Amino acid sequence: MAKSKRFAKALETIDREKSYTLEETVAAIKELATAKFNETIEVACNLGVDPKYSDQVVRGTCMLPHGTGKVVRVLAFARGDKAEEAKAAGADFIGDEETAKKITGGWLDFDVVIASPDMMGVVGKLGRVLGPRGLMPNPKTGTVTMEVGTAVKDAKAGKISFRVDKTGNVHVPVGKASFEENALKENILTFMEKVIQLRPASVKGRYIKNMSVSSTMGPGIRVDINDIRALLR
Repeated sequence: MAKSKRFAKALETIDREKSYTLEETVAAIKELATAKFNETIEVACNLGVDPKYSDQVVRGTCMLPHGTGKVVRVLAFARGDKAEEAKAAGADFIGDEETAKKITGGWLDFDVVIASPDMMGVVGKLGRVLGPRGLMPNPKTGTVTMEVGTAVKDAKAGKISFRVDKTGNVHVPVGKASFEENALKENILTFMEKVIQLRPASVKGRYIKNMSVSSTMGPGIRVDINDIRALLR
């Protein structure tokens, strides 16, 4: 009930028909994030793409300048020198065949999976478990790589991966309610710049249909896409 009352109160301060500037959005989000924990701030975009066509699947990675504010647990599948490299870079777990068995059995206490190419024979069998959770390593997102140390450091520093879902939506975390407003704005703009860069050549008409920002316990606030484009010029 407490959550419902807080949510309803927050809704009263937001004009659902209005698109706000990024500055207005971030100020409002911070003001409305009144939960007793440090709420995550998320961006959601609805894109004018049809993901059933491979040439309209929008996916990529983005290094947020201020990170996500989350402690990222990294599992690195690697052997020998590459395993040592991953450890030195801060990997929380080093994966092998036994680790794969644990994952099959339900162990998922990690946020990012990175693998060296020679370990994909082991990791590839975990597709049914990791794939639906967005955790399957992929060369396109830099999570299957010989540079495992760099990949681990990037993941720890705030590198996010994203992919459009079946309904054309992309959701990503861009920080915490405790972040300064400028830090949130810079993270959001960095992500949006990447999304705009990834516009498929086959997409006709409006690419970004709408965009909103929300906190874990708060309502979504619609953002003026024209304001975002102007800030990125």
